[in-house]
Amino acid sequence: MINAVDKTVVHKTSAHRRLFFALSLPDPLQQNIVQWRADNFPPEAGRPIAAANLHLTLAFLGEVSAAKAQILQQQAARISQSGFNVTLDDIGHWPGSGVIWLGCKNPPRGLLQLAQLLRSQAARSGCYQTPLPFHPHVTLLRGAVRPVALPAKTNNESFRASHFSLYESIFARGRTRYNIVSSWPLASAERSSDAD
Repeated sequence: MINAVDKTVVHKTSAHRRLFFALSLPDPLQQNIVQWRADNFPPEAGRPIAAANLHLTLAFLGEVSAAKAQILQQQAARISQSGFNVTLDDIGHWPGSGVIWLGCKNPPRGLLQLAQLLRSQAARSGCYQTPLPFHPHVTLLRGAVRPVALPAKTNNESFRASHFSLYESIFARGRTRYNIVSSWPLASAERSSDAD
């Protein structure tokens, strides 16, 4: 009897996936960030995020069933918004969560709108959304709970957000890997003022 219950619980758990919407970073930008991080932070500062895992989270969804994931993907597919440029020109440290990050001093309107739309859709679908304001950032290091000397400035790396993606977070063999489940394009802007 106990084994039957255990199998059911394992089956239910495996039917849920840990998901989030995010902007992927171009490969050359990922490599530039990793090099900049290595040049500016000692190894003891925290656990570095692998280059392939660098991204800018738009909406964290948590553990999501297959049915709910399908609904969220259908909603995402209906989003019609222009792409935008993102400049990573800010750096910070959240000691409470142990995160060192690169972010945007002045996030583009399109980024804020896309994140708000995805977070609203997620909340309406039953995915808890933090009441904290959206702070666009790319996590560089985790486990940075001690004071860390932050560089005076960043490289002001920029990239064009031409699509957004649904990611799955998979923990295996002691490592976390982020896999893209699906992606959707952001429309080309006809006027540059609409893109920023």
